Amino acid sequence: MLDSGIGSWPARRARMTPGARAFVQDESVVTYAEVDRLVEALAHGLRARGVTAGDRVAFLGLNSIELAVTLFAAARLGAIFLPLNTRLAPPELAWILTDAEPALLIHSDAFDEAVSAESVEAVDLPRHRFTEAGGHGLDALAGETAREDRPDRIDVEVGLDDVFMIQYTSGTSGRPKGVMLTHGNIAWNAFNLLVDVDVRSDEIALVTAPLFHTAALNQVLLPTFLKGGTSLIAARFDPAKAIATIERERVTLLFGVTSMYQALAQEPSWKTADLDSLRSALSGGAPIPRTLLDTWQSRGLHIIQGYGLTEASPGTTMLRAGDGLDKLGSAGTPCFFTDVRVVAPDGDEATSGQPGEVHVSGPNVTPGYWHDAASTDAAFDGPWLRTGDVAVADDDGFLYIVDRVKDMFISGGENVFPAEVEQAIYTHPDVVEAAVIGVPDERWGEVGRAVVVRRPDSAIHPDDLLKHLDGRLARYKIPKAVVFVDEIPHNASGKLSKSRVRELYGTPEGS
Repeated sequence: MLDSGIGSWPARRARMTPGARAFVQDESVVTYAEVDRLVEALAHGLRARGVTAGDRVAFLGLNSIELAVTLFAAARLGAIFLPLNTRLAPPELAWILTDAEPALLIHSDAFDEAVSAESVEAVDLPRHRFTEAGGHGLDALAGETAREDRPDRIDVEVGLDDVFMIQYTSGTSGRPKGVMLTHGNIAWNAFNLLVDVDVRSDEIALVTAPLFHTAALNQVLLPTFLKGGTSLIAARFDPAKAIATIERERVTLLFGVTSMYQALAQEPSWKTADLDSLRSALSGGAPIPRTLLDTWQSRGLHIIQGYGLTEASPGTTMLRAGDGLDKLGSAGTPCFFTDVRVVAPDGDEATSGQPGEVHVSGPNVTPGYWHDAASTDAAFDGPWLRTGDVAVADDDGFLYIVDRVKDMFISGGENVFPAEVEQAIYTHPDVVEAAVIGVPDERWGEVGRAVVVRRPDSAIHPDDLLKHLDGRLARYKIPKAVVFVDEIPHNASGKLSKSRVRELYGTPEGS
């Protein structure tokens, strides 16, 4: 094959294990041979619509077999897959579509309202609407190629350095940045995962976290596909259904963020459910509390925690099962093909216990940001990606994250950048100044709290401001509380002091 990228994976798998189950969703089962046929047909359909190498193909839809087929079909053409966060508000979607300039937007009928919003309609681009149908929802786009074996198989020369996907992540400037991930980035990340987790060809992975995110896609679905295992795809996470699926399908691999593991443990069926089939339970996004780890440990299940970021595809470090309790709170040690260093403020490598910025290097690290050379230059020190995360390393080399990318916080596994939320708050005419911080929350890990200075004559209520944000921001970004104050702290240079804001308002007493 000329294609050495991700788009060739279905064909390579089909010639090895054609009859094995690749994807299962609801009552639909798709084998590896069928995935290859669906991907080939859709690739022909996309090419007939004018999609060529380097073009972006945007996808807006919940977890589905159609999402996976689109991903592989775009890659087979040498095009770039652009998964869209289904939780974004229309103006946010419009900004990404304008920035990425996709050749085609494929969206499920569940998002008709979002794509028909005025801001999205204003982005003039071709669209295709589909209804999920167990992988066959895109047959109309594939056309006649979906119903016949074509002799002219597509085999575009795709290299590991070619861009495979753009994943947009919120930026500290308040605008999302498109992280470019190459075919090589994804492959090396999968190799890292396979070294750490021992994914097997008989793996049965439950995929309930959103596939527009790097973790569920790159840490679960694609490594499982590479090994020839089965991915059980659920459109949304439902704890009761998840436990029932684990029992019925004998699930072996699971991924979730803290809130998902908490929800599973709180299900009435949790204590009596047969979970013996589970071999690996992966987590990322934020450290899991000791009490929750103990709850899972009481069922004989250890949650494997890791640290990563979209720019690293995302695997960076892993707290492996054998170290989980001894190194509680640690992000672990670097993945096999990834190097990590902690850099002190003076630019030297930090000593044990000394805080510093985490730098990452390796073949899984992004080449940069889409259409943003300035951010790319700022993010790298030679081969090292500056993560913006502050950590300390202990004498054994285990990493402990002590602060996050500037003021970012993580709510239910979703990255929230206060600058973006503050920008939306400032669109209300009664707001003079605003500062958003993350505060602890039992369910979501952290939630937003907005500290706001009102105009002197304003009678705005906290609920009024929160309603103002609805539709301007994704729901998970909207603060859960608003605190009105007379003055927000500033430092000597006149800049808003987030550290002081957190001291005053970052605890329950500060609300």
